[in-house]
Amino acid sequence: MKIIGTGSALPEKVVSNDMLAGFLETSDEWITTRTGINTRRLLSSDNLGELAITAARAAIETSHIDIENIDYIICSNVANNYVTPSLSTIIQGGLGDCSCPCMDLNGACAGFIYAIDIAEALLKTDRARNILIVCAEEPSKFCNWHQRETSVLFGDGAGAVVVTGGDNLLSRRVTAKSQKDVLYYKRPLESTPYDRSTENAEPLVMNGRDVFRMAVQGSLSDINALLDDAHMQPDDVDYYLLHQANMRIINSIRENIKQPEEKFPCNLQRYGNTSSASIPILIDELAREHKLKEGALLMLSAFGAGFVTGGALLRW
Repeated sequence: MKIIGTGSALPEKVVSNDMLAGFLETSDEWITTRTGINTRRLLSSDNLGELAITAARAAIETSHIDIENIDYIICSNVANNYVTPSLSTIIQGGLGDCSCPCMDLNGACAGFIYAIDIAEALLKTDRARNILIVCAEEPSKFCNWHQRETSVLFGDGAGAVVVTGGDNLLSRRVTAKSQKDVLYYKRPLESTPYDRSTENAEPLVMNGRDVFRMAVQGSLSDINALLDDAHMQPDDVDYYLLHQANMRIINSIRENIKQPEEKFPCNLQRYGNTSSASIPILIDELAREHKLKEGALLMLSAFGAGFVTGGALLRW
């Protein structure tokens, strides 16, 4: 596969660390030194479906193909207001001239890489020619906004790419190892006359130390495996596009493989952790700023609740 179009969309509301310090026991220094985040975009008067459709339209526009030529829509989303129908079908309806199959997947923050893995399989089996991948997330709605440990970390947003047949994807890897209690968000289902159990909603629970350790180890394992598979070295990679979760995690990975900061572009300082949308948003920004030159070697790496990881090595 190869990426032929990119797009992204972010909420209008910009929330600074100082704004959070107005109602949380925190400060700009506390947040910045621990996460690298200065501001984030949060949904307020806008909604996730609108962001997803805007990002999808932008990706299709830059791909220079007609909407009716999209053969499949894959949407990565952890949760939104609709349990059903799927967010991918809502995106399809917003695009208008599109009647292709749609599916949602929940790969947590690694959802974009999982979507790439599925898209590659569809392309290889000739089930599709042009695939729209949309990652649309609103993790700010998962948090307890009375607790600084999680609420300061996240932002909302959507990123999208259009992929088609090609030989630019050199290697890919997805993994999962069940670690439910490390990071989770729990919503109760409706009660029935036959189920007397009671389940309360639980805002996002995160064991920060375990997440840090698993993220660094998982990402390094994926990066090294992908490089070995392609018979390459860390120096061969032009850009490492990592999940934008925490600057300490990114720096730990970077220092381990002994690569310079300029190879690790970041936008988490402006957007926070936008879950699976973070890498496609970053790709779209770099593409629109003309920083991705043809032939550049990109290493994508993400990690998230599950505990899942994903990596992809591709030529731009």
